[in-house]
Amino acid sequence: MDINIYPGSPYPLGATWDGQGVNFAIFSENAESIDLCLFTEEKDSSETVKIPIKERDHHVWHVYVPGLKPGQLYGYRVHGPFDPRNGFRFNPNKLLIDPYAKAISGTISWHDSLFGYELGNELGDLSFSKKDSAHFIPKSIIIDPNYDWEGVKAPKIPYHKYIIYEAHVKGLTQMHPEIPEEIRGTYEAIAHPVMIEYFQKLGVNAIELMPVHHFAVDRHLKDSGLTNYWGYNTIGFFAPDVRYAKNNGGAQVSEFKHMVKELHRAGIEVILDVVYNHTAEGNQLGPTLSFRGIDNSTYYRLSRNKQYYMDYTGTGNTLNAMSPNVLRLIMDSLRYWIQEMHVDGFRFDLASALARELHAVDRLGSFFDIIHQDPVISQVKLIAEPWDIGEGGYQVGKFPPGWAEWNGKYRDCIRDYWRGAHSMLGEFAERFTGSSDLYRNDYRQPTASINFVTAHDGFTLHDLVSYNEKHNEANGENNKDGESHNRSWNCGEEGPTESKVINELRNRQKRNFLTTLFLSQGVPMLVAGDELGRTQQGNNNAYCQDNEISWINWENADKALLAFTQKMIHFTRNHPVFNRRGWFMGQPIKGIGVEDIAWFVPEGKEMPDESWDHDYAKSLGVFLNGHGIHTVGPLGEKIIDNSFYIMFNAHNEELNFKIPRARYGRHWQEVINTAKDLVVEQGIQYRANANIKLPGHSIIVLQLLN
Repeated sequence: MDINIYPGSPYPLGATWDGQGVNFAIFSENAESIDLCLFTEEKDSSETVKIPIKERDHHVWHVYVPGLKPGQLYGYRVHGPFDPRNGFRFNPNKLLIDPYAKAISGTISWHDSLFGYELGNELGDLSFSKKDSAHFIPKSIIIDPNYDWEGVKAPKIPYHKYIIYEAHVKGLTQMHPEIPEEIRGTYEAIAHPVMIEYFQKLGVNAIELMPVHHFAVDRHLKDSGLTNYWGYNTIGFFAPDVRYAKNNGGAQVSEFKHMVKELHRAGIEVILDVVYNHTAEGNQLGPTLSFRGIDNSTYYRLSRNKQYYMDYTGTGNTLNAMSPNVLRLIMDSLRYWIQEMHVDGFRFDLASALARELHAVDRLGSFFDIIHQDPVISQVKLIAEPWDIGEGGYQVGKFPPGWAEWNGKYRDCIRDYWRGAHSMLGEFAERFTGSSDLYRNDYRQPTASINFVTAHDGFTLHDLVSYNEKHNEANGENNKDGESHNRSWNCGEEGPTESKVINELRNRQKRNFLTTLFLSQGVPMLVAGDELGRTQQGNNNAYCQDNEISWINWENADKALLAFTQKMIHFTRNHPVFNRRGWFMGQPIKGIGVEDIAWFVPEGKEMPDESWDHDYAKSLGVFLNGHGIHTVGPLGEKIIDNSFYIMFNAHNEELNFKIPRARYGRHWQEVINTAKDLVVEQGIQYRANANIKLPGHSIIVLQLLN
């Protein structure tokens, strides 16, 4: 093939089609030369054209090739020293994926040639492999960035009105009987009218998608007949994964955009779970797929002995966010997904690993600085998983202003409270009111707390009340993987049971968890399928299960639980007292003389200080004053809501609760009762000082009439 080349430009990085040709730009500080390789078919064993890149500015190698069009396949071969002891692992026999590829043609076909060293050689990773990997590695694809968004704009929903729904693209729709079979498990399925209607009826307004960046399946999993179902193993930070696309050849980009457009049209935002802390290349014994072969010592955090990698993630490597060029990669990726793909925010997996400077997590580090000053990234939702596995990695409550956090302490506390743990009242009150002990001193608001009881990692809600122990045998690790301390309670029998008493208690516990979650201050996150009673049969680490263990079984849905969840979400969304932007003050409201919040013992008296510390106390009441909302509405208007009295009983036995004296309200009406599976507008009415029998493990919510 005769081909012309021009010098091109070092910016932007990646492959950019301008309608006439393609500009290629790739960063490598330590490479000696780089070849651009063009391919005709994905499984070609050798390139059709090899173009030596001659131009280099600021360690960016670049070339312009006129006449190339979208759909063109390409990759790179990078020449340089192979000296692992000093951190260099260049090997031009390995075809490399462009770190800035906007689409990737397929998945890896595992073969020994994908490794930069000779497997089985006594020198291990110090040996040099001459095997060519081109046939076995997917190719990068030139895309057409043009797309008609039809004028659809992002909803821009404020945090205090957010209801997050965490979902896996495939697992959400793979078994949905009303979704056309040919698109099940894809981006298009999520955009299908059936799913849009479901989200709206449920009441969620933000879909948090588990990783959609193109990822690799670990070789040991594939050899075991398993897979990396969750996708926390990124190899392409700009490319939507082809596994979730109906079509290939770059169509995954337009299909993803279509999904976002239709969700936005329905008033639903899109949050991406992103994994910038590590890549799929693993430790020194891992494959050479992209970053390792382009500039290993720049992209990764290496140990003092540069043959090895710092591993704060448990996956073998950690991206070097201290490097300006790696930071640029992360920031460019984030901006791309915002500006070109129109997503509304990100949940950062193991975010503490990104915040590490030399070794410690630094909340004032360069990662935070560069995000805060970026005019694009700083304006979207930024949610941290505020921990990693390294020393000092647990950073709940310590991320800087501008960030929300997965509140692991909320999850642990709410689980402990409802399984009947002792001495929980004080912490329960903190978590229920937004975790001011974690966020208030940093001038953050309750919305900094992303509240959750379950997540993709761990038990489903059904399994949380059905199993005391994990049951991960299907993962092939002798049940040694996954968290062993789950704070779960099986309600009297492990796993499925025919006992009506136990099953009713389990159902009540599910309603208790959901009610607590949606009544708490902060941003609630619901895991897809929890509202349907989804089970993983006790597997609390189903990361490798791309099958019915992980997929939602829509035909076996618990319709009663779904109806309860729908009512709960819409109930709380209609009452601003449950989704406040600011903190409770604990002070009397002018003109009323009643505090914005007040706590009570079951006898109906204000909670004395010593009662918070009673190790046996598992019940309490809380008054929420609808006139005590201190923030204003979008037009500066005062916000006034109904007042509510909530009674919690985590004891096994029924308890007698007394409604507080008339100072807090004379006439009350029951609107929620988890013992009766009840969310109503007009329930039983009560007067002040009346007695209510509250069954064990249940919640009753009263609304003030006057």
